[in-house]
Amino acid sequence: MLSFRFPIPADHARSIPKSRRSSFTFRSNRIDSPSFPPISVPRFQKLLAATNDVVVAEEEGREVNVREEEQLPDGLRRELMPRHVAVIMDGNVRWAQKRGLQSHAGHEAGVQSLRQLVELCGKWGIKVLTVFAFSFDNWARPQVEVGFLMSLFERVIKSELPTFEREGIRVSVIGNLSRLPEQLQKLVVEVTESTKKNSVLHFIVAVSYSGQYDIVQACKNIAHKVKDGLVEPEDVDKSMIEQELQTNCTEYPYPDLLIRTSGELRVSNFMLWQMAYTELCFFSTLWPDFGRDDFIEALRSFQQRKRRYGGRNS
Repeated sequence: MLSFRFPIPADHARSIPKSRRSSFTFRSNRIDSPSFPPISVPRFQKLLAATNDVVVAEEEGREVNVREEEQLPDGLRRELMPRHVAVIMDGNVRWAQKRGLQSHAGHEAGVQSLRQLVELCGKWGIKVLTVFAFSFDNWARPQVEVGFLMSLFERVIKSELPTFEREGIRVSVIGNLSRLPEQLQKLVVEVTESTKKNSVLHFIVAVSYSGQYDIVQACKNIAHKVKDGLVEPEDVDKSMIEQELQTNCTEYPYPDLLIRTSGELRVSNFMLWQMAYTELCFFSTLWPDFGRDDFIEALRSFQQRKRRYGGRNS
């Protein structure tokens, strides 16, 4: 059974192991770890109590755990952390082929990398994680592989639903879900409904998703409203289109950071509208090999960038 629950060492001030040689495409200089003034004993005791306590709230007959955020790795600043991270998880099949394994072994290994990433996002205060699990264009892949992926999605959701609820993870699934097996569609509704009150991390899974289709369906919805006299053509603006996109399920629909693995340097029809000003990080690492050190490298690079949104810094 998969589990997002990892043991947390009692000593949060443990030293961070040196990263292996990064395969990050655009390497940046590391940020020196900031120094902090000593903490008084009463304040330290208060912080320690807050870290150790688990707040359990009763919400519609079920318990929801509120997890304390973990100390960040050296060189990362909490106020500069991205609110929304998007990931194109690429390279599972190539990973398996390099090892003489069947493609399904690569997909299974990729789940392990995803488990760790979800855990780290929750610990480090990232609010939204969106992963590109299956493109609408992937339906053209061999039927055996597609069938295995649908089965894998179902197995992971079933096994992890209790963990999502316990760890305060809200799950949403976006994409053209009408092509999914009926049982999987029902499971998506179940996990979405049962986790909708969770607030530690919003985990969005893009399945049968197309960025172009997302924009087209938004425009169609607005066109119907214009036809029905609910909206005037001159009132159609950026905000109205954004409200019709499938990412309207989250408070932070625009990724601050996109990570893509496997050495490919493109966005592959993923969140085309939403990523207008997203910072891009590309890794040659295949997705099953993507780990904690790689994620830290991407976050450090993000925190060193100047985000001007078309303007100039004064």
